[in-house]
Amino acid sequence: MARPPSVRTIPTRDGVSPSCVALPPGPWATVLDFLTDRLSTVSRQAWDARIRNGEVLDEHGHAVYAEQPYTSGTRLFYYRHIADEPDLPVQERIVFQDEHLVVADKPHFMPVTPGGQYVRQSLLVRLKRQLGIDSLSPVHRIDRETAGLVLLCVRPQDRNAYQALFRERQVHKVYEAVAPYRAELTLPLTRRSRIEACATQFFRSEEIEGTPNSETTLSLLQVQGNSALYRLEPVTGKRHQLRIHMQALGLPIEGDQFYPQVLRGPEDGEDFSQPLQLLARSLTFTDPVTGKPRSFTSGQSLRMAV
Repeated sequence: MARPPSVRTIPTRDGVSPSCVALPPGPWATVLDFLTDRLSTVSRQAWDARIRNGEVLDEHGHAVYAEQPYTSGTRLFYYRHIADEPDLPVQERIVFQDEHLVVADKPHFMPVTPGGQYVRQSLLVRLKRQLGIDSLSPVHRIDRETAGLVLLCVRPQDRNAYQALFRERQVHKVYEAVAPYRAELTLPLTRRSRIEACATQFFRSEEIEGTPNSETTLSLLQVQGNSALYRLEPVTGKRHQLRIHMQALGLPIEGDQFYPQVLRGPEDGEDFSQPLQLLARSLTFTDPVTGKPRSFTSGQSLRMAV
């Protein structure tokens, strides 16, 4: 018996994949009743209109109808509506593309995947639309605030092999950052610490006592006045690792709105004039599918304060 299609086999619309919701046991008579009750941020009238427009599909990819009987143990797929999604005044660049990989040079402020106020403006959706590759998926992530290289997989059957490179630390990652210059620091140095999600602010992480689970090597590239350009080589990939390690060393990265203190939260508007001066400069690895050596470099640059 053929398996029901996964979320990745349901077609995208304008580069945006549908959301998926599982149907649990419950008292709902119809699909419309369930959607109205469980996803109540959208009105019943709006759900009815979406259904009639073919924007709600069953797990076989067929459009449902408003009076369709509710059946638990199945799934529904629906296309999100993003009202007034802001435009990003930045543009990604494709560094490399073949039948297995796409390497993109992501600008500051652009998220890798859809989330929050940015869906169509995310790197993934923009590349799906530009390249016409619905199966495209990121192999790893970098922060929305960080610029630089992002590796994306073209074929679903290759995804695990490329993700394993990062899980098994077989990718040499080099970042660059602009931060204050501290002549008393002896460089290069390696920072190891335990990083966990912040208990009070969901969008931040923090160093705590305990066995280290993060490691970064830091070296000096250039000094200009009170600022310096640093080379950062992370061995691990904890959330906000480089920003936290730099801040802990007394070297907060210029333009950082979260560390050492929150200057602008996730719900605040963007200040495009103050990008985080952190760049994913290069990725080097042996391709697990083709066996070829791979090395990619970002064409972007950071600005040094005078």
